[in-house]
Amino acid sequence: MGEPVRAPRHLEGYAEILAEVSATGRRLTRDELQARRALGERAADEGLSLRTLVRQHLEATRESWPGGARSADHVLAAVSQAVDAFAEGYERAQRLAVRQEEAARREFIDDLLYGRSDLGRLAERAERFGLVLSRAHAVAVARGPEAYDDTAPVTRRVEAELIARFGDRRILLTTKNGLLICIAPGEQDDVLTYFAKQAHAATDFSRVAIGRPQPGAGGVVHSYEEALSTLDLAERLELQDPVLRAADLLVYPVLTRDRQAMADLVLSALGPLRDARGGAEPLLRTLEVYFESGCTAAEAARRLSLSVRALTYRLERIRGLTGADPSDPVHRYTLQTAVIGARLLGWPANEL
Repeated sequence: MGEPVRAPRHLEGYAEILAEVSATGRRLTRDELQARRALGERAADEGLSLRTLVRQHLEATRESWPGGARSADHVLAAVSQAVDAFAEGYERAQRLAVRQEEAARREFIDDLLYGRSDLGRLAERAERFGLVLSRAHAVAVARGPEAYDDTAPVTRRVEAELIARFGDRRILLTTKNGLLICIAPGEQDDVLTYFAKQAHAATDFSRVAIGRPQPGAGGVVHSYEEALSTLDLAERLELQDPVLRAADLLVYPVLTRDRQAMADLVLSALGPLRDARGGAEPLLRTLEVYFESGCTAAEAARRLSLSVRALTYRLERIRGLTGADPSDPVHRYTLQTAVIGARLLGWPANEL
């Protein structure tokens, strides 16, 4: 005769329990239930399918059904207890594994975006979350009207859209400080563009900034910080574009690199506007819109809800106060640079 077929480890003692229950009609003891839970946890740790495990329990029940059982009710009650305890242990192990995975993921995200971890170790951990940090990466950041976390409906919706569109590309979607963040290989600009579109639609028209691709393990944090700076810059400049690229706004950090020099320019070129009736702000706004309109008086007047005559009067008033003519190409560059500097430095609300 051949060797008897051994039951899988997670079915150890199961047939014996059924036999004893059939003979005595008793229920499972506390120790037996705990043993079934422990076997369920072990099966989950081994990555076995719960559906397969339940089927095996039912097959084992049929194969070891006690002949001459006094009551099928007792046996079926024992089966129910055993499978329920087993599934409870399995689910408990899965929940623990999920929590551990979430904690590891959050720790990795924090280290990645703060740039405070050993870069070699960070690159090793990144593989687990789908990133290859030897490649260049770019980061897009969405700021909406409310704070988002990894479980927020908005986060899940955007993630589902990205997965449906791009499948298993090496993309990482996460949140940090209430912001929605997408990290993608630098050459996959289509991913970040699509993320920006979905985030803008899902978050009640949030603003999205996209940092430039940066190489190496520290590239992600550099691109992330660049995207954050772009969001702050857009707020100070009151830019209306829903999607902003750091590469398109590089001139602004350059202009403010020497803050004192920029403050001197603002006060020198625009300071006299404070003597106007109503202060500097209306005339500063007039200059801003005039330059944004390509120095076209009719378009600037439309945007400001003014007549062309009223706009022309304001421009003349600016020339009279500052000595600089906004329509003169020589003066225009100085005035426009000063207007940008004023917005960046918060003048005239803030004293320089």
